[in-house]
Amino acid sequence: MQKIYRSLLTTLLFASVSSGALAKEVTVMISGGFKAALEKLAPQFEAESGDNIILISGPSMGKTPQAIPARLARGENADVVIMVGDALKNLEKDKWLLPGSRVELADSSIGMVVKQGDSEPTIKKQADLRNTLLQAKSIAYSDSASGRYVSSQLFKKLGIGDKVKEKAHMIQRIPVASEVAKGKYALGFQQVSELIPVSGVTFIGELPEDVQYITRFSGAVTAKAEHPKEGKALLNFLSSAEAQKTIRATGMRSVKTERPVNPRDTVQ
Repeated sequence: MQKIYRSLLTTLLFASVSSGALAKEVTVMISGGFKAALEKLAPQFEAESGDNIILISGPSMGKTPQAIPARLARGENADVVIMVGDALKNLEKDKWLLPGSRVELADSSIGMVVKQGDSEPTIKKQADLRNTLLQAKSIAYSDSASGRYVSSQLFKKLGIGDKVKEKAHMIQRIPVASEVAKGKYALGFQQVSELIPVSGVTFIGELPEDVQYITRFSGAVTAKAEHPKEGKALLNFLSSAEAQKTIRATGMRSVKTERPVNPRDTVQ
């Protein structure tokens, strides 16, 4: 009986060690717009696959050392990158990605927040948004996809570029909403999925559709991935119908498969 017990214990220990040895650490470099969704979905993927996800955060673009292109350029390792479309396209051109591994994951709209407790302006129509921006003491926007649109196009579309340029400020690397929550800025603009998770602010809503800008988030396996198979499995999981329910709950929109990617999706 004692021999049987020892044999069974040995078998269980061997199985446990083997299972642990087979588990892979899938390293994902990810920009803020999709991070909240992946954080919610990671436990399910890990439970189903047996692999572990390691997240490394950084902007899709910009001059900060934390930006994903800068991280890759200085030799940091990643199995998967998830970022805005055009930035991913640039990495593909520079041979940083495994050919054919790109997967479209979600579309992200731009929204606005104010500090919790402050008056809540309306931005449902262009005129409302224009008036809100003109009356605001200060405006903050990101140094990534949404911010580039706000600073280079939105203000011009509303005809207020010269009127707001002195009070509009780019926030590098950190979430715009966190600065609004501290009271440093009256209004904050960023992708909705980056605004919603931050405490201390009130989400006012998305930009009006006629001046809205949709950013495509996509993922790909890197050319130097240590675990390319597991990385591809993660991207397939994130694009599945089941995962998309959670992605939508974080403020993003599912990609419409019948609609091809166009320049508006990837220009940022």
